Amino acid sequence: MSDPAAPPRSLAEALRVRDDASLAVLLRSRPDLITPVPTDLTQLATRAGTRASVVRALERLDRCALQTAEALAVAGDPATYDELLALMAGDEGDPAVAGALPHALATLRDQALVWGADDRLRLVRTARELLAPSPQHPSPTGLGPTVQEATAGMSPGRIQEIVTTAGLPSTHDAVSAVSSLTALFGDRRRMAALLAGAPEESREVLSRLVWGPPYGQVTADPAPRLRWLLDRGLLLPTAPGTVVLPREVALHLRAGRAHRTTEPLPPPVEASATHRPQVVDATAAGQAYTALATVEELLKDWDEGGPTVLRAGGLSVRDLKRTAVALDVSEPLAAFWIELAYAAGLLASDGEADERYAATPAYDEWLEQPAAQRWALLAQTWLTATRTSGVIGGRDAKDRTLSALGPGLDRSAAPEVRHRVLTLLAGLPEGASPSAESVLARLRWERPLRGPQRDDDLRGRLAQWTLSEAEMLGVTGRGALSAHGRALLGMPLPEPVAEEPAGPGDKLPVHHRPAPPPEPLSPAEQATASATAARLLAPLLPEPLDHVLLQADLTAVAPGPLQRPLAAMLDVLADVESKGGATVYRFTPGSVRRALDAGRSASDLHAFLAEHARTPVPQPLAYLIDDVARRHGHLRVGAASAYVRCDDDAVLNEILADKRSAGLRLRRLAPTVLAAQADPAALLEGLRAMGFAPAAESAEGDVLITRADAHRTPPRTAPEPVPDGPPTPDTTLLTAAIRAIRAGDLASTTPRKPAAPGNSAAVTGGELPRTTSAETLATMQAAVLTGEALWIGYVNAEGAASQRVIAPVRVEGGFVTAYDHTADEVRTYPLHRITGVAELADDQI
Repeated sequence: MSDPAAPPRSLAEALRVRDDASLAVLLRSRPDLITPVPTDLTQLATRAGTRASVVRALERLDRCALQTAEALAVAGDPATYDELLALMAGDEGDPAVAGALPHALATLRDQALVWGADDRLRLVRTARELLAPSPQHPSPTGLGPTVQEATAGMSPGRIQEIVTTAGLPSTHDAVSAVSSLTALFGDRRRMAALLAGAPEESREVLSRLVWGPPYGQVTADPAPRLRWLLDRGLLLPTAPGTVVLPREVALHLRAGRAHRTTEPLPPPVEASATHRPQVVDATAAGQAYTALATVEELLKDWDEGGPTVLRAGGLSVRDLKRTAVALDVSEPLAAFWIELAYAAGLLASDGEADERYAATPAYDEWLEQPAAQRWALLAQTWLTATRTSGVIGGRDAKDRTLSALGPGLDRSAAPEVRHRVLTLLAGLPEGASPSAESVLARLRWERPLRGPQRDDDLRGRLAQWTLSEAEMLGVTGRGALSAHGRALLGMPLPEPVAEEPAGPGDKLPVHHRPAPPPEPLSPAEQATASATAARLLAPLLPEPLDHVLLQADLTAVAPGPLQRPLAAMLDVLADVESKGGATVYRFTPGSVRRALDAGRSASDLHAFLAEHARTPVPQPLAYLIDDVARRHGHLRVGAASAYVRCDDDAVLNEILADKRSAGLRLRRLAPTVLAAQADPAALLEGLRAMGFAPAAESAEGDVLITRADAHRTPPRTAPEPVPDGPPTPDTTLLTAAIRAIRAGDLASTTPRKPAAPGNSAAVTGGELPRTTSAETLATMQAAVLTGEALWIGYVNAEGAASQRVIAPVRVEGGFVTAYDHTADEVRTYPLHRITGVAELADDQI
């Protein structure tokens, strides 16, 4: 085994000397490393160096840690801490960088992107390949290759010419010449003297290349200003017609800095205004009530079967526009409410042949809950959903339009961005609303964009959508996080602090390094957080009323939210004319007939209005009900294809004489019966359009009662969020994974005795031992008598191979019972699954 005091020679050795807490930090920050659990630390180190895993880790670094990794990529390999600090802070130094660099370097070490002591810092090879400069992939620092790299294909004679022109003594070989030139460019004093003699035009060329990109184009006969630079190696040719500014020259011109602007600290989140917490909570509660009303109105509009499902899935543009008009909102807002109801499991397709969207049975259960609990379900769903309505109307990878309720709307980063934005709001003083620009700047610092991502700032767009959606849902009020919004995140409520209120223009910066990502809430914790949020919101919501105000113009005014039975009955008996602080309902012959179709009688309607009206029932309304009831059901429509019957043949004569009945193609079968070629539903609508009040009847002649909430989908489950990679492991999983990795590493690194002559055991490090069945049995039996530990190779029932260190206790019936040092427990192994056995070196167990 390697000496624990010796410096590690590889990432695997660096991981081997870590304690369990440090390994837990690594596996929690990079959960892809334990999917599945590695067999030992060598495999863990190999997996940590794969391209996919390193790219994922780099994308989750904050700007300071990423700039530190970029600086290491252009430093020597290995580099010292002082070299790294000079690249980050420059020749003049920067106290902020000096203070932040240890934290950034610790982050890179924790995530196994950097290993080694401060005097031998090494960036993992894959990260160096991704971040180091090359002609195909310029470095984020804007630096080019070193002098040694740029002169790799240059002739020795040309190198000697450059050295001589630069004022250096000639050497006997190209290697020492390149070293001499590198030393010149790295010496600040000598470089300053060399550049002091450069023409002004030449210095201007260098100034254009110094911050990158470092490559430029030249002709076959360069201008004098370029020839002066080429002759002294300040520009080096890399290809015909292409030159590059060497890294050492650029660092001198930059005063040693690897980056033009180093950002060691996160930008503060600034408050654009501050309000009293009571105002914030009240405003948020009003928005929460409006959100509930909007979702109810949406699903009420689709109660009898909503829009049809497109062949490719989703909602058509025409149906989305119609829904937006019905809700009196813009199309993007309508898409948001539709997607929220779908994500909450309140809306789904019915699965019929003519597939349509409709409310689910869960919607009826949701309606029976208190308002605060209904809001908590919507808010919790929004917080964790990956379906993102903001991308509706855009294009997918196949250039197809993304539609509401259609495929391709999941954005796995959405829950993390929403949670982070709200957490930043929670870090502001109570009642403070942030400026959107400062929130976006903070998020860009925490997850800077790299490469192709710069053209599509999805996190920035998600953050902007989060701020507006949180306001619409009532999680925030006037831009500030409400008390029930804070509880929804599982955060404790802030302690009241007596302080002077800030003015609208006051800036309230928050200077602190971002806390590590919070542990994801378990289902039980989410339920507790939702219940707490509902409890805080409940007193702020208006109490539902049990009465309305009837007026002589056939309208009813609801001065606030109504109790559910009253609201449900009014929705059938009247049409909503306007909404706002008070809802105005209008009674019409059609709405009264709708109530009669639902099985109510005229006396039921009179009694209902008398019970729930704070004012006397106006005479015009009573007359309207009686008049419609008197004519209701006088005509009967049934299925023949369809027929109309009426005891009064004069009414049938009137229908036949009406030109508007021509489309129904009616003919008389008997004095009191007309037949039609239209279906019953079309016949009903046609007669109602002519001013009659027909009623549908069953095959037995009974009046059919229709209800608005008759259509529901079969039971449906809400769509599952699409995770953004492997989930963060919990403590139990981490403990088990680390124990298994340690056990496998012990088995793979424990020294073995050399195989005896004639013994077929293979004890090459990293390979499973191989022995015959007889040799395995004999060695096991001998170990039972001597009490020695053995190293075995074992293949389980799933075919997974592993190495183990065991102390056999007994061997019988084709099984060996032994104390497994790697698992720290007694286990029984079938002998036929043991690939081989080898003895351990003395004093190893």
